[in-house]
Amino acid sequence: MKRCAAALLALLMLALAAALPAFAQKERSFEMPEFDLPCRAAILVDQASGTVLYEKQADQPLPIASITKVMTLLLTMEALESGKASLTDVVPVSEHAYNMGGSQIWLEPGEQLTMDEMLKAICVSSANDAAVAVAEYIGGSEPVFVEQMNRKAAELGMSGTHFCNACGLDEAGHLSTARDVAVMSREMLNRHPQITRYTTIWMDSLRGGATQLLNTNKLLKRYSGITGLKTGTTGGAGVCISASATREGLSLIAVVLGAASSAERFEAAAALLDYGFSNFEAGPAPLPADAPQTLPVRRGEAETVPLTYCLPETLLLKKGERAGLTVRLELPERAEAPLAQGQPLGFAVVMSGEEELGRWPVQAGEAVPQLDFGRCFRRLARAALKL
Repeated sequence: MKRCAAALLALLMLALAAALPAFAQKERSFEMPEFDLPCRAAILVDQASGTVLYEKQADQPLPIASITKVMTLLLTMEALESGKASLTDVVPVSEHAYNMGGSQIWLEPGEQLTMDEMLKAICVSSANDAAVAVAEYIGGSEPVFVEQMNRKAAELGMSGTHFCNACGLDEAGHLSTARDVAVMSREMLNRHPQITRYTTIWMDSLRGGATQLLNTNKLLKRYSGITGLKTGTTGGAGVCISASATREGLSLIAVVLGAASSAERFEAAAALLDYGFSNFEAGPAPLPADAPQTLPVRRGEAETVPLTYCLPETLLLKKGERAGLTVRLELPERAEAPLAQGQPLGFAVVMSGEEELGRWPVQAGEAVPQLDFGRCFRRLARAALKL
């Protein structure tokens, strides 16, 4: 009976540990800069944490043109990761995809390109025909794929977004917000960083060199550290961009919606990124050199349990904060068995001077069952034999 109770308790602890967040970071608010930008809406976020560093009308629903393709690409990358599709798959072209118009690579009905070639056309040339062909291949039809896009948007908390097509052509009700664009851009870059293999291509070709591709994101040639992500232009949306860049470990996403010209779009995105890199930095949390690697366990089959520190690789910091970072450990003198692997035992608290930046769990590195009477007796007997 005791053994069953102990097993049930261990399972309960494991379930509770799985339900806890991977980290608990104190929300930081930074003073917003006072400069304005020549666009209808904009936002600057830290890619790792999602912390907002600047915003302008960030929750206003607006057309987003081909930035829509970030969601199309996100679902495609998920299909590739799950094995539902592969880069070598041949993607057929339907009459519907052929008739898309707008930016395209002039696919012909029945023409077959590989998924790798289609992704290149979408990311580099923002090809509407390629985006719809991929949507049909992944979803079975564009309407079904659009349903999947909207489900994913809801899953990510993109409450200001509704998609009507897979490529971003103007259509009544096809809207998003600067904040939501930042959310899906973060999801793409954090979950599927391999997309930058496509979004950083400046020039390429398809069809054996017959079709030349030139990236619509001119920041690739003008801005140090740029990694993508997607441009967009239509009559209804104006000129837009979700621009991502990384410098010295700090990754930022700048979203600009409704600029009047391509030049203003790139200038606004560069201004946001410049502000971010000038005022913020990424730094590791400095775990103390004498941080314990194990913790004593009471009434456990093992006398100690290894510890796992769940500190992030980097933290978003104001310029100059990195040198003053410390980590305070909040751990009990001992843990009580049974312990489930991953069970939180305490916290590592990151401090900048007297300010707490966040606290992350210190977890049990492995399970430690409770010591029952039989095992306790055998342990005592072995100890007695050694005397």
